[in-house]
Amino acid sequence: MADRDALPLPLEVRARLAELELELSEGDITQKGYEKKRSKLLGAYLPHPSGLEASLAHERRPPMAPSSASRYHRRRSSGTRDERYRSDVHTEAVQAALAKHKERKMAVPMPSKRRSLVVQTSMDAYTPPGLSPLSSLPPLTDTSSGSEEEGGQGEGTPTSSQGSVSMEHWISRAIHQGSTTSSSSSSTQSGGSGAAGRLADVLAQTHVGKSENHSAPPDVTTYTSEHPVQVERPQVSTVPRTTPKYGNAELMETGDGVPVSSRVSAKIQQLVNTLKQPRRPPLREFFVDDFEELLEVQQPDPNQPRPEGAQMIAIRGEPLGVVTNWPPSLEAALQRWGTISPKAPCLTTMDTNGKPLYVLTYGKLWSRSIKVAYNILHKLGTKQEPMVRPGDRVALVFPNNDPAAFMVAFYGCLLAEVVPVPIEVPLTRKDAGSQQIGFLLGSCGVTVALTSDACHKGLPKGPTGEIPQFKGWPKLLWFVTESKHLSKPPRDWFPHIKDANNDTAYIEYKTCKDGSVLGVTVTRIALLTHCQALTQSCGYTEAEIIVNVLDFKKDVGLWHGILTSVMNMMHVISIPYSLMKVNPLSWIQKVCQYKGKVACVKSRDMHWALVAHRDQRDINLSSLRMLVVADGSNPWSISSCDAFLNVFQSKGLRPEVICPCASSAEALTVAIRRPTDDSNQPPGRGVLSMQGLSYGVIRVDSEERLSVLTVQDVGTVMPGALMCVVKPEGVPQLCRTDEIGELCVCSIATGMSYYGLSGMTKNTFEVFPMSSSGAPISEYPFTRTGLLGFIGPGGLVFVSGKMDGLMVVSGRRHNADDIVATALAVEPMKFVYRGRIAVFSVTVLHDERIVVVAEQRPDSTEEDSFQWMSRVLQAIDSIHNVGVFCLALVPANTLPKTPLGGIHLSETKQLFLEGSLHPCNVLMCPHTCVTNLPKPRQKQPEIGPASVMVGNLVSGKRIAQASGRDLGQIEDNDQFLFLSEVLQWRAQTTPDHVLFTLLSSRGTVLSSLTCLQLHKRAEKIATMLMERGHLQDGDHVALVYPPGIDLIAAFYGCLYAGCVPITVRPPHPQNIATTLPTVKMIVEVSRSACVMTSQIISKLLKSKEASAAVDVRSWPPVLDTDDLPKKKPPQLYKPSNPDTLAYLDFSVSTTGMLAGVKMSHTATSAFCRSIKLQCELYPSREVAICLDPYCGLGFVLWCLCSVYSGHQSILIPPSELEVNPALWLLAVSQFRVRDTFCSYSVMELCTKGLGLQTESLKSRGLDLSRVRTCVVVAEERPRIALTQSFSKLFKDLGLHPRAVSTSFGCRVNLAICLQGTSGPDPTTVFVDMRALRHDRVRLVERGSPHSLPLMESGKILPGVRIIIANPETKGPLGDSHLGEIWVHCSHNGSGYFTVYGDEALQSDHFNSHLSFGDTQTLWARTGYLGFLRRTELTDASGERHDALYVVGALDEAMELRGMRYHPIDIETSVIRTHKSIMECAVFPWTNLLVVVVELEGSEQEALDLVPLVTNAVLEEHYLIVGVVVVVDIGVIPINSRGEKQRMHLRDGFLADQLDPIYVAYNM
Repeated sequence: MADRDALPLPLEVRARLAELELELSEGDITQKGYEKKRSKLLGAYLPHPSGLEASLAHERRPPMAPSSASRYHRRRSSGTRDERYRSDVHTEAVQAALAKHKERKMAVPMPSKRRSLVVQTSMDAYTPPGLSPLSSLPPLTDTSSGSEEEGGQGEGTPTSSQGSVSMEHWISRAIHQGSTTSSSSSSTQSGGSGAAGRLADVLAQTHVGKSENHSAPPDVTTYTSEHPVQVERPQVSTVPRTTPKYGNAELMETGDGVPVSSRVSAKIQQLVNTLKQPRRPPLREFFVDDFEELLEVQQPDPNQPRPEGAQMIAIRGEPLGVVTNWPPSLEAALQRWGTISPKAPCLTTMDTNGKPLYVLTYGKLWSRSIKVAYNILHKLGTKQEPMVRPGDRVALVFPNNDPAAFMVAFYGCLLAEVVPVPIEVPLTRKDAGSQQIGFLLGSCGVTVALTSDACHKGLPKGPTGEIPQFKGWPKLLWFVTESKHLSKPPRDWFPHIKDANNDTAYIEYKTCKDGSVLGVTVTRIALLTHCQALTQSCGYTEAEIIVNVLDFKKDVGLWHGILTSVMNMMHVISIPYSLMKVNPLSWIQKVCQYKGKVACVKSRDMHWALVAHRDQRDINLSSLRMLVVADGSNPWSISSCDAFLNVFQSKGLRPEVICPCASSAEALTVAIRRPTDDSNQPPGRGVLSMQGLSYGVIRVDSEERLSVLTVQDVGTVMPGALMCVVKPEGVPQLCRTDEIGELCVCSIATGMSYYGLSGMTKNTFEVFPMSSSGAPISEYPFTRTGLLGFIGPGGLVFVSGKMDGLMVVSGRRHNADDIVATALAVEPMKFVYRGRIAVFSVTVLHDERIVVVAEQRPDSTEEDSFQWMSRVLQAIDSIHNVGVFCLALVPANTLPKTPLGGIHLSETKQLFLEGSLHPCNVLMCPHTCVTNLPKPRQKQPEIGPASVMVGNLVSGKRIAQASGRDLGQIEDNDQFLFLSEVLQWRAQTTPDHVLFTLLSSRGTVLSSLTCLQLHKRAEKIATMLMERGHLQDGDHVALVYPPGIDLIAAFYGCLYAGCVPITVRPPHPQNIATTLPTVKMIVEVSRSACVMTSQIISKLLKSKEASAAVDVRSWPPVLDTDDLPKKKPPQLYKPSNPDTLAYLDFSVSTTGMLAGVKMSHTATSAFCRSIKLQCELYPSREVAICLDPYCGLGFVLWCLCSVYSGHQSILIPPSELEVNPALWLLAVSQFRVRDTFCSYSVMELCTKGLGLQTESLKSRGLDLSRVRTCVVVAEERPRIALTQSFSKLFKDLGLHPRAVSTSFGCRVNLAICLQGTSGPDPTTVFVDMRALRHDRVRLVERGSPHSLPLMESGKILPGVRIIIANPETKGPLGDSHLGEIWVHCSHNGSGYFTVYGDEALQSDHFNSHLSFGDTQTLWARTGYLGFLRRTELTDASGERHDALYVVGALDEAMELRGMRYHPIDIETSVIRTHKSIMECAVFPWTNLLVVVVELEGSEQEALDLVPLVTNAVLEEHYLIVGVVVVVDIGVIPINSRGEKQRMHLRDGFLADQLDPIYVAYNM
């Protein structure tokens, strides 16, 4: 076949090629130019055979032997490729799929990551494959796999081969594979050598459309070699290179091709553009989830393939021939060989240098097993109470390099009639999966563990030298089985050797998909029958030599290398895993050295040998008559088999020797290909359509469709067994002939049960398959194998996947192995480790979602990995037609491993779900995968408010309105219209009555004011304002004071002088830059004529730091009140009209709007009167106030109420609590206060700061039993979780649980509700969150799904009327609707004070009329959504009590998918997802939901949060999160009332000012 081989290339040509490659990758040269120059360079070196000869040569070639040399060059060069998953067709398919995507040019924004998170050495320049033969070889440590049981898809290339892949191979690879694409002229397909495959290959290359002349597609039912459709192949590859050139430049262009800066907003714009692309076709029907919320259900595709074949017939294996000298039991066989030929070698073990360590003869095995049996039965426990009796279970814990000790112990157990349970050696106390093994041992009642001396020494020890109990394990007695530790059995003792019966012989453990470990029991008769069946099908004869690389504790390794070998007196050469890591060729060398007849390997071992073999002259495999491939049931093993044959055929390996087998823990060996002498009959193959497979249908792929799976047969059914294929779900009904199902076997040689699990046993080991008529096909039960496949022509068994690897995504079945293979075919593979890829599914929103996790190489850059990830997503989408929900890359070597180095899938999934996988890169694609979201809500054509009202009346629903009680009769101080008059009256009647007491942080009284002192102080301030400030009445004065008594005096001083006071929070001395501008803004917007303050603050306002933040020269005159004039003012100002301004209330709303509300004298007095009535305040009362005194109810309680009602206010500045968190509660206890007011931030401080100190506070005499009301002053929905935890926490200190309540106020009315002293306790209701999104209120039971607890916001204040109105139509609403709270009352604000006089806004907020019903009343709109409910309770007047529930601010509510969401609900869900999320805020941007989370913990955890947050919001709110931003603690801005400033946060995010740890854009 020399016509295919290339001539050797001179060095300068190679160098030039490498340069070209580099130019292309850098984008300095076009694809076309590259092709042209390359073919010119190579033209001279490529042979040109004449077409006819080439095609003839092509025809004569045996089907399995393509040109070995070219194949071998390419195979070797692809050393980093995991052969187990390698298929040229597949690689080509992936390339083509990606090329298709490239034309669509996806603009996917790359996630941004904080520098500290990017820990890698960036490769400065891209190295073409030809220049770095070593960098692409994996490091030695990564000997690992994706299969659960064993290091299957071996990543680890051993050191011996590191230097072996020389420059020539890279270059020849470059020649053979049009640049780096593997679709090239020399690529003889390893997969599907059938016509279909070949055609696909050629068509892909020449880019012909539908070729007219190709013959009918081959049928899987015939052997593909019968269709020698030959197509002459072009020799020089002119295929355009299909690796998409995803340079970052190209990635970072938006849809319109505009280059993008790294600003966040641009990235989001990009994301919006990608989302505009059309999605999959819309879905039609729904299924109802719980009730009205409609989740779409995937409709079956009308064009989906359906099985058309006849019903299959169960296939019987050949009869199990009873040979006269077969022993009656395995122990009998051991006895026979141990006595007849004691010198015959039974087992040779190897050390890590490959030297024979020890030869165990049959005589030694026999005598030692007897010794072990005797000691187990007689030397454990006492004579009367032996620890182990026949039938008991015993654990076998032996390392992988000591098969001899294991074998002795195993046969010792069989002779003693105890049941061995072989398990892995527990390396650490928390080994992945070892806990589950502990559960298995516990359920089997294991109390004794047999182990070897070396292993016993290596187990972790406690301080006193005993072996600790491993997590989840029962208490074990460790028993060493080495001969020297055992006592000799007495002469007369002899094991009782019976014929095989139905007792359990051994238990094999099996790890399930979810990580749980089951024990499969195998009876003695099954054990013997299985050995006989293997002997017959493999043609084993006495004294044959068998080389075993597999794990001898379970599965194929145990069956061939420990059991069947003894039955036939064979000699096993055991190769430990540790030797394979050092020298992957060791098994081949042993086959040559010992002239081995049989070898048992996995495809990983074949792949390693391929990578490692240098031109070893002395390899000769002609002695092999059978090469058992243990994982032949993985469809991707075919490529390893083909590649291995290609390379080693020249070394004497015959094609018919390769015998893949299929096995499972439940059914033991399911099928095995027999070693034939007839080399003419090629093995069976099928090239199946992936699309068909996903519907469970076998379709031979034809045309140039690229998504195919090539499968090989695993031989025929075992002797003496009956096999059928049943539907995987539901009733075990026989499949049709062209349908994929689960293989089931009826035979004596299968497992009997899952130990101790009768229900699962029935479903697996006692299955009665039915025909379509419903009749069972046999009276004997079948065992489910857990393998998916079909039985082809000639009774050949084909396996297409495992039940465990099956993922059912919207009705279609995908196999994890197939998806791994696709991910591995994405070039370039240099960013992740092959064989370290885990694929599993998680259930989110009623469907499985695919998650791919891979280990990233340490030297790959962010862009590299991100590009690779986005291409993997595209490839999987194209080839499998399924979206990947999440693709995560983790640092090298961090995925949990199984004992033999594979990836522990269930453990990986567990880590992913609990957020402790710590990925270094995450790409989520919920937009493409989640297709079953409810339809966006369509807004109905607006129903008029009148019809709504009529509708409510007709259906008997109340119109939602309520009012507080009347203000009642006037008392002595109520005749005054003005607060200044009340103060003067009190100064005359009760001059020495103390009104205010201010506490220091230690809880001592700092200062206090009596009525007279306050009056005198206010007079002096009024004089100062008139004389020094030259102010007129009606001028505005800004009061910039810390919380305290000066503020109060200054306020009344202003009233005495006829000025209008504005209270302003002083700037924070440590944070002038951010706090001073707000002060300046309020002073300017309020048009203050002067600023009054204390001496310290006046200095601060003019300091150097201040001048850096604001223009200091533009301050109005600043008066400091520390030195006051001595004289009284000539006369006190008396306002003429009670409707004039009393003061201005300035505050920043949660949406970041600064507004001043005008409060008239009338409103102020009415307000104080309403509070006095509600709280029953009299001069004899004391009230503790821990609030900020600058706006809203906090200001009124701090400054005004005491003067009006005469009670004593104990003032506690909230800032002092940061020094002494217990200050407020200690004051409440010390002054025996009955009523106290605080803010949420104070309550949170107490809950967090005093949580662990309740005992010590109790001992200090803290007693809260006198507290009657503790009111949280707020302008938001009550924070139930916080108030409840506060109540629970301080219950022990006497706090009555019903004392804690909340108030509600807003800008237009500073207090609407306030829990007073009389009246019923606050009520809590549970509403359906999904109905709430549609503005409907539906009450549900506590704990029902989607329920949201809402607490009443306190009682409606006297003189307040409330109605719920539709914010859009302004019509009144019924009880069951969510609407805007409108309020009518005498203490409403009289309007906004604005410089620009935005009258429209003002009239709308303060003077609204209903559009229907009572259209006369003037209402103020609160801007909050809520609802009213009439409760069963009665209020003081005997009426039924109406409760007001506040849901959230209208400004903050988000309209997404046509529904109304409140940020706090989404934030609550997010905070619950992970312990590291301290705080969360969400806001919408265009139509995307942005979630910002504060991370407490290491930055490595940042990426764990992305999938968790996305899942939680999907599950609970049916929303797809567009962007997840992870930030440091304290980044989310919070105002003085403890409310999140989400709009500030949004502005900061869009301006890229958050310094995020990580930003993930969900695609």
